[in-house]
Amino acid sequence: MFHALSCRLALSATFGLALLLAPAGLAPVALAQAPAQAAGPAAALEALEIATARGVVTFEVEVARTDEQRTNGLMYRKSLAEQSGMLFDFKVDQPVYMWMKNTYIPLDMLFIRADGSIARIAAMTTPHSTQTISSGEPVRAVLEIAGGAARRLGIQAGDKVAHPVFQRR
Repeated sequence: MFHALSCRLALSATFGLALLLAPAGLAPVALAQAPAQAAGPAAALEALEIATARGVVTFEVEVARTDEQRTNGLMYRKSLAEQSGMLFDFKVDQPVYMWMKNTYIPLDMLFIRADGSIARIAAMTTPHSTQTISSGEPVRAVLEIAGGAARRLGIQAGDKVAHPVFQRR
């Protein structure tokens, strides 16, 4: 349920429900309960790199590009392999608000600007929580990875993400 001019609502691909409010201040829209089964991959796995102070870290990610993929996300999954995740491409810069409803495992959410720089990291998010997690500023995408992976791998705000989503158009 992704509405162009009103609320943008998508399930957090990797770990629950992502709630997008645009413009800011709109109330969340209720979503019908999704069936309690693991969603399959959004698409073929794609390489994504993050340049950190320790060096380059490579991930294999599913990319949620469509409304349906963003809605299903990684809900109901019981595990996430190390250095894998889901990249939510919102196509335009916008404030993003996520939550963890129907997400069984803790995640790190990396909020990424259009230039590929990481704006903010929400670490070790709480499974099943409906508390909103804000991007803090307009972002182009969100990368969800296993909870605690950002710290273990030395990923920090300001690091650069390389993936075709962030190429100049």
